[in-house]
Amino acid sequence: MLHTPERTSVDTDAASMTHPISLGLDFGTESVRAVLVDSTGKQHGTATVPYAHGQITSSLPGGSEPLPPHYALQAPQDWVDSAAEATRAAIAQAGITADRVIGVGVDFTSCTMLPTTRAGTPLCDLETFRGTALAWPKLWKHHGAMKQTAHMNEVATARNESFLKRYGGTIGLEWFFPKMLETIEDAPEVAAAAEIWIEAGDWFVWQLVGGPADSLARSTCQAGYKAMWSAAEGYPSQEYFSAVSPQLAAAVENCLPGEMRSPGERAGSLSDAMAERFGLAPGIAVSTAIIDAHAAVPGVGAGDPGTLVMVMGTSSCHMLNSHTLADITGVAGVVDGGILPGLYGYETGQAAVGDAFAWLRNLLGLESFDSLSESAMQLPPGAEGVTCLDWMNGCRTPLMDGELRGAFTGLGLHHSGEHLYLAMLEASAFGLRWIVELLREGGVEINRLIATGGLPHHNRAFIEVYADVIGCEIEIHPSTQATAVGAAVLGMIAAGSQASGFSEIAAAATAMAAAPQSQFDVVSPRADRAEKYNGLYRRYRDLATAVADGL
Repeated sequence: MLHTPERTSVDTDAASMTHPISLGLDFGTESVRAVLVDSTGKQHGTATVPYAHGQITSSLPGGSEPLPPHYALQAPQDWVDSAAEATRAAIAQAGITADRVIGVGVDFTSCTMLPTTRAGTPLCDLETFRGTALAWPKLWKHHGAMKQTAHMNEVATARNESFLKRYGGTIGLEWFFPKMLETIEDAPEVAAAAEIWIEAGDWFVWQLVGGPADSLARSTCQAGYKAMWSAAEGYPSQEYFSAVSPQLAAAVENCLPGEMRSPGERAGSLSDAMAERFGLAPGIAVSTAIIDAHAAVPGVGAGDPGTLVMVMGTSSCHMLNSHTLADITGVAGVVDGGILPGLYGYETGQAAVGDAFAWLRNLLGLESFDSLSESAMQLPPGAEGVTCLDWMNGCRTPLMDGELRGAFTGLGLHHSGEHLYLAMLEASAFGLRWIVELLREGGVEINRLIATGGLPHHNRAFIEVYADVIGCEIEIHPSTQATAVGAAVLGMIAAGSQASGFSEIAAAATAMAAAPQSQFDVVSPRADRAEKYNGLYRRYRDLATAVADGL
């Protein structure tokens, strides 16, 4: 199906036409965005193209059999097709020649992963496995591995595995190895045919640069946060994997080829075939991939420790750099240099934010929240007795339990849609307050909060409630595409200092993404509402305890 890519107008001027340009490709849940950014931060062109198959949650393409509950898959060819179309559209909008682009950076949802052949062909593209669900890439939000995750945690806890300390004591449901084990146990024929298991971001970069499997670039960011890898210890031990499943141990030993490289490190050069397809010059640098949320840190120019960058979209991820290494129960991961070199990168998150509101909108039969939001904001804090627990897709931080589910309590016949809307908004804010308290109580400093992603720009009231609940200022970064810009920063670094003028990610991020303070929309807490939320927060925590305890 032909469609017109979504484009965003950008400013250009004659002076900017001499600066090197980097392409950032931002792979989200529904679409890919391409942005062209030069070394001064000028955006020359941008375009967004949706995936032809979107999220595959009902049935496989060409099939009619319903998928099991909690499945969320994607089609790998969509990633290539949409990225090529978006790149060509961005270049056309910019009106530049291909030789102006010196590097490509890639950020990707994670953990989105897939099994392939040794040549990199996704198993779902083979006739044998097109009708087998677990041969398709599992999207980050795929929650089919509940049983396997529980087993891996039981074994890790019993063995007192050292890697647990880096992940708040819990292996996450959405991570790499539980999804591998799910396929091994539930689709053994797929697992037997899988010669390579790989993160989607790493797979896409591999497609751009080509080359043998043994030299493909595996991102230390993706592996560090989603596959329990560390520079000091590598992956968990073979003894651990063998205790979980001998088949899993064998797959880890034999089916994870490649070289570990950091985001911003050159993964290779753009192949002739992909250069022609994307409308780029062959041989330009391609950066090792980064997780999409993590790309937002350089994408907003936030190189200082103590700045919590909140990437708010389908889900929310909160990224924080620190000089402090702390073991904090419930943190989704802390990786040395995982976001920026020389700092410990903390990741926390909320599994359903935009997704939860989309669910509520559909439940209420609304096309948009415009009128409902206006009336909801007229309500007093506490939604007149309605409390929501925002675990519609499980709890990521701090309980790391994908099987938990949300709730509404206090409902009466006098309540309506605006009460549900405000209660859910407050629940999301309470969840973030819990995360901020968790980090601070663990000894990790937070002195600045920056919001980015789709939600802050489309719904300022969202951030107003967040500021009221947390009791501090929240800055909305002016860019609406921080993750894509962050990817472009990494593409510039991968090109090398001689071509780009930058030798460090922090310097490139400052030049290409930092905005003057005057351009931030600073949202301050409203004293009267903030005081009321202090008490209401306790009500939320009591509900969370009751639901988590199964009461």
